[in-house]
Amino acid sequence: MNAEQFFDRLWQDYIDITPQAEQVKQLFAATDGVVINDHVAFRTFANTPLQLDNLEPLILMMGYERQDSYEFKAKKLRAHSFIHPNPNVPKVFISELLTDQLSEPVQAIIAKYCAQIEAKPLDHSVFWSARHWDMPSWEEYHQVMEESEYGAWLLAIGVRVNHFTVSVNHLTSTDCIRDVLQRVKDAGYAVNQVGGEVKGTPEALLEQGSTMADRQSYTFAGGESHEIPTCFYEFAKRYPDAEGVVYQGFIEANADKIFESTNAA
Repeated sequence: MNAEQFFDRLWQDYIDITPQAEQVKQLFAATDGVVINDHVAFRTFANTPLQLDNLEPLILMMGYERQDSYEFKAKKLRAHSFIHPNPNVPKVFISELLTDQLSEPVQAIIAKYCAQIEAKPLDHSVFWSARHWDMPSWEEYHQVMEESEYGAWLLAIGVRVNHFTVSVNHLTSTDCIRDVLQRVKDAGYAVNQVGGEVKGTPEALLEQGSTMADRQSYTFAGGESHEIPTCFYEFAKRYPDAEGVVYQGFIEANADKIFESTNAA
């Protein structure tokens, strides 16, 4: 599978549970024409057949190289970012939850479901494969949520793209991320306020913002149905360094706040 096919398939899976993304994309397409995607992100569980080290080869297979690695100690995550030699191909960010750092009761809940993951050769369809385990109960979802929003989200949603990202650099109507976020708010969409609407600074060479996640009703084990956060839409503005090279990496402090876009509150 080539990168173009990969992102086409991802987008269709994404808007199935994130209809706001198609609506926001059309908001900018109306004034800017083509809306360029800066990057996508995925979540997974460590120490399982779907761990980061098993997903990485599928990304490399499409011509990517590993760009950098990250640790989010408070959220108990590690991550890799990947970049393609074609600058028009979006970057990829994959993180995994280090479940062995969670409390024993929460580890036990996650382990019960991860034990259902079949160890088999993976192909690119794993990135839109959703849950490889049964739906947890509402009580289990909340127990995991108390320690790790990331873990609860992943337990309910599974392996699916967590967000796409509008490249503000490629918009023609504005090059200001604050203007972008204002348009999104004016259209009626909630914006992530954690750490301020804009995460990062021009001096740090990267500014990011995002919507709050869409919501969808899911039926949990035991038959209870509840509306929970699904995925969100991000916006990124990149700046050139002293040599005039536009920064292409990620900043842990920004990403840490962007993760909050799927908070249930």
